[in-house]
Amino acid sequence: MNKKNMTMNYRLFIASALSAGALAISSCGDDKPGPLPPAPETPEAPTSGDVRVITTTSNRSQDLKESWIDFSTRDNMSPSTIKLVPSEEFQTMDGFGVAVTGSTCYNLLKMKPEDRKEFLETTFSPENGFGFSYVRISIGCSDFSLSEYTCCDKEGIENFALTSEETQYIIPILKEILAVNPNLKIMGTPWTAPRWMKVNNLTDLQPHNVWTSGQLNPKYYADYGEYFAKWIKAMADNGIKIYSVTPQNEPLNRGNSASMYMGWEEERDFVKNGLGPALKKAGLDTKIYAFDHNYNYDYDPTTGANAEQRGYPTKIYEDADAKQYLAGAAYHNYRGDKDELKVVHNAAPGMDLVFTETSIGTWNDGRNLATRLIDDMEQVALGTVNRWCKGVIVWNLMLDEDLGPNRPGGCQTCYGAVDINRDYTTLTRNSHYYIIAHMSSVVKPDAVRIGTTGFSTNGLTYSAFKNPDNSYAVVMSNAKSEEVKVTLDDGTHHFPVTVPARSAVSLSWK
Repeated sequence: MNKKNMTMNYRLFIASALSAGALAISSCGDDKPGPLPPAPETPEAPTSGDVRVITTTSNRSQDLKESWIDFSTRDNMSPSTIKLVPSEEFQTMDGFGVAVTGSTCYNLLKMKPEDRKEFLETTFSPENGFGFSYVRISIGCSDFSLSEYTCCDKEGIENFALTSEETQYIIPILKEILAVNPNLKIMGTPWTAPRWMKVNNLTDLQPHNVWTSGQLNPKYYADYGEYFAKWIKAMADNGIKIYSVTPQNEPLNRGNSASMYMGWEEERDFVKNGLGPALKKAGLDTKIYAFDHNYNYDYDPTTGANAEQRGYPTKIYEDADAKQYLAGAAYHNYRGDKDELKVVHNAAPGMDLVFTETSIGTWNDGRNLATRLIDDMEQVALGTVNRWCKGVIVWNLMLDEDLGPNRPGGCQTCYGAVDINRDYTTLTRNSHYYIIAHMSSVVKPDAVRIGTTGFSTNGLTYSAFKNPDNSYAVVMSNAKSEEVKVTLDDGTHHFPVTVPARSAVSLSWK
């Protein structure tokens, strides 16, 4: 990685705090202290080597710092050896990234073009940056769009058209990102169908001309499927290839600023009778991921609410007509436990899993890296990957210092992966930027997660991969208050690694 781009311009990122130790001088009796010894010379850190290392400590003493290690030439006698097992293969990775919302695009377009170019290069370039490789965008509005809208607000699917939010904000930014990373994967997700397609419930079928809640009228399954196909084609006409979609963001959440309830039976019927056939008819190979919501399916054990929604995607998979159109399922982590990913994988091992949303905010001390870095590495980055997720996407690449732009009904307490001051120059990276950077900088698209054996200790979490170019990657998180020393061994080479206290460390070598 180009060192200039690894370290962002000082105008853009707040510099890490420096720490200094104090020298204690003692004297005995009336003896006067002698002259201080000369300060030892600090050796320059190597700028190349066999193993590339990227380190971030929760106190920012190391802030995505690049360093190098050479392979050991001695026999490996270390009792703390982690050995890679390339023959043990798990999922193939799609990538890691962020949501690019209307608010994100607004903030990016407020930056000076040269500053925005530098930021996007650092973030998305596989060669000169951290190589973010997957983004999620909304189909129509989200709770971080600049207004409430769909792409067909006038009744009749023939009235479909992209809006100014797509043409003036989303598409221009996506084009700039694609210029940096042409292989970027893009997922599209709607927060609501057009209001004229919504009803109050599936019994009364009364019009629900409201952005929030309501359900999709079954008579519009075909039209809404065509809506997806038209949107995918319209984005393609603008040079934006859509890799994947989900039928509905948080289908069990009625309370978002724009939302629509879609239980598993509804989604099953929409996929097999609307969405799947529409994409097939249009000749589109866009992947469809079911569900896109919380690990616990918003089940409330005290009231029994949503009990019938538990196992949501696996219930859809039982219908062969629906399953044929699905690549797998998507999850968020606002409620429930990540071990649900293992349950779903074991129930349907042939179906993919992706993690598509998590947020930081005022409720979880989201701007405090000392609080968030390790938890987000354990729960999101490594926690989901070690439970079969092939993609990891966090929410909102960039919000301003006042948590916006946002609007009533949307999240008023969310932080971005990056905060931008209202000068639209000064940027501060939060934990979600770091965890994605630590994964994407060394784990490349189409990498395969592989097995490991050997040393383990409480507080040390890690995952190993083999990249398409036959290089290896290991990402580690140390929750301990002291450093952990290990040796990594791929069967051909081995080398020592020091994982600092409360840190994330990414390594790659060939």
